[in-house]
Amino acid sequence: MVNIVVLYHSSHGSVEAMAHEISDTIESHGADVKLRTFEKKNDFDQVISKQDLIDCDALAFGTPTRFGMMAAQAKTFWETTSDLWLKGQLIDKPACVFSSSSSMHGGNEATLLNLSLPLLHHGMMLLGVPYDVPELLNTTSGGTPYGASHVAGKNNSNQLSECEKRICRAVGTRLFNIASKLK
Repeated sequence: MVNIVVLYHSSHGSVEAMAHEISDTIESHGADVKLRTFEKKNDFDQVISKQDLIDCDALAFGTPTRFGMMAAQAKTFWETTSDLWLKGQLIDKPACVFSSSSSMHGGNEATLLNLSLPLLHHGMMLLGVPYDVPELLNTTSGGTPYGASHVAGKNNSNQLSECEKRICRAVGTRLFNIASKLK
């Protein structure tokens, strides 16, 4: 069975909603999904461990945008993973990224690229969103070739649009398919 970690930080619920879309899709394909966060905010959250990364076959990683960068909680965690990097324990694992911002030009693409950096340094294989996903061309909200994204609105009141949900599902399916082929 394919084991996939969906790792996220969410401040107002948008990134968490995206994480659930991605993880539910992966699970519907028959994979074992571990939904992980960087800090425990409620009784349901499970905090990521380095062992989770070692054991997984693939990773989906998302945070809200913070001035075009990942959330500090994520950066703090990745800074503790040098031992995994030195041993090459994440090399050749497929990975994808996802993000949410408050506005259309709020830094999602820059954040997705920023989220990609530790994954690339670890030798992971980064998967984007190919243009055979029709919603990528039709969306008027989130969605980029770099990864799934969401535009939450000024007050974080926008729910995921149908296009954004479909892009999240396409990302989850692609991650599952590639991880399955590699396993």
